[in-house]
Amino acid sequence: MFDSLISGEATIRLSIFLAVFSVFVIWEIIAPRRSLHYSKKIRWLNNLTISVINVLLTRLLIPVTVIYIAAFAETSNVGLLNQFNLPVLIAVIIAFLLLDLAIYLQHVIFHKVDFLWRLHRMHHADLDFDITTGIRFHPIEMILSHGIKMLVVLALGPPVIAVLIFEVMLNASSMFNHANIRIPKKLERILRLIIVTPEMHRVHHSVKPIETDSNFGFNLPWWDHLFNTYRAQPQDGHTNMSIGIEQFRDTKELWLPKLLVQPFRNSN
Repeated sequence: MFDSLISGEATIRLSIFLAVFSVFVIWEIIAPRRSLHYSKKIRWLNNLTISVINVLLTRLLIPVTVIYIAAFAETSNVGLLNQFNLPVLIAVIIAFLLLDLAIYLQHVIFHKVDFLWRLHRMHHADLDFDITTGIRFHPIEMILSHGIKMLVVLALGPPVIAVLIFEVMLNASSMFNHANIRIPKKLERILRLIIVTPEMHRVHHSVKPIETDSNFGFNLPWWDHLFNTYRAQPQDGHTNMSIGIEQFRDTKELWLPKLLVQPFRNSN
C-alpha cells in the first residue's frame, strides 16, 4: 500500500490540481466576485511561472515527500499517533486536524517573524486576488514550508492516507479560498462554518495590516475563532477593499525578477 501511494502521489496530486484549477478558472470567468484592476496576462504569467519554479526546485532540493516521511514513521513506529492503537478512521481525523492546526500556526509565525514575513509578503503583494494568488509563493518559503511539514509529520506519525488527503486538500483549498468567485450569500455563510471561503480569506489579503493579521486558516476556519484571529468582513467591503502590500503597489512588482528579490529589499 505504501509503495502504491508513494509512486502514485505525483499523478494523484497533479490530476486533482488540474481538475480543481480548471473548475475555478471557469467559475471565475462565469461569475467573478470582484473586477480585476491589473493585467491578468502579466499576473498569470508570472504567478504560474513562479509556481512551476517552486515545484521543480522543491523536488530537486528535497526529493523526499511528506508521504514518504509518513510511511517511514509508520513502519518505524515513530511519532505520536503511532504509539496508540487507534482505528484508522479516528487516526485519520485526528491527524488531519493536527496537521491543519500546524499549518495555521506556521502561517501566524510567518506573519510575526520579520525574516519569514519578508518571504511570505511576496504572496500578499499580489495586487489582485484570484486563483493564481493561491499558488504564488516565494521559493524559499516553499522549501521552508516543506521542511516544516516533514518535521511535523515525523513528530505526529499520521497514517499515510491522512497525509495524502491533507496534501490534496491543502492544495485544493488554497486555490478555492483565493478564487475570485461569486458564491450565494446564504451558501457562503454556511460554508464558512466548516471551510475557509474566498470571502473569508480575502480579508486576510487586505492592504490594511489589522485585516492582514486575521483569518490565517487555509482549510478549517475553527482555529481563527479559537485563537481570536477571525474577522468576518473587511472594513471597506469586498468590492471596494484594496488588495496587497502598501510598499509594493507598482505594476513592475508583478514581474518574476521583482518577486524573487522582494524579500531582500528594504521595507517593513
